Amino acid sequence: MPLKWLLHWQPNAGASVNSQILTEVSQCADSMNGVKEGRWKSTLTFYRPVIRVQDQALTSELPRDFLGLSMHDQPNKYYFIIRAQRLVLEADLSIQSIMEKLQSYKTRVALNFEGIQYRLGDFQLRVGKVAPINSESLRGIVLEVEYLPISSLEKGRQIMAEFLEIWQEAVSKRSLPGHFMHMETNFADYGLSDHYSSQHTAVQYAIVMAQLIASAQLRS
Repeated sequence: MPLKWLLHWQPNAGASVNSQILTEVSQCADSMNGVKEGRWKSTLTFYRPVIRVQDQALTSELPRDFLGLSMHDQPNKYYFIIRAQRLVLEADLSIQSIMEKLQSYKTRVALNFEGIQYRLGDFQLRVGKVAPINSESLRGIVLEVEYLPISSLEKGRQIMAEFLEIWQEAVSKRSLPGHFMHMETNFADYGLSDHYSSQHTAVQYAIVMAQLIASAQLRS
């Protein structure tokens, strides 16, 4: 699977995200002669356990919370990320209906990551907004950068960094109140190898969500 980096928009102190920033960031892809390839959407769900009286003794054994992710490029799969235990699991999409029937966990919050996909030579860019399901309230802006020829984290690191430098320069020319951040991730902590997979993407989404929450708390 091609190497992918997920970045999030970090507003400057006192600033916030808005639809105008999203529009201008998308225009950066247009200005770099990006070819639009359609829309994309991934959904990240934050689950909390449903503790029944008879199950209270098991509380310490249950994950306090975890994330579920459905991805635009893996429509038949569902991914679970338990950050406290550094676990990432891949399941069939039908696991969602099984969870609903078991009623062991409930959805606390669900966010859509969606926007437009662009092709720039050997790169695919996905610029998107982060918003709660059934709401237009903008919670963040993300950028997926995928380098199609390489699946090795180590081999692709330099060319990804060089591409992002060019991208950040294009964005900075618009004098927007913030910048995109890429969080370095130690995938080995999750038992993942150098060969990139969808599980690596799931871990990046979990980390970006944590950053978005932290950023929102700092601004509130």
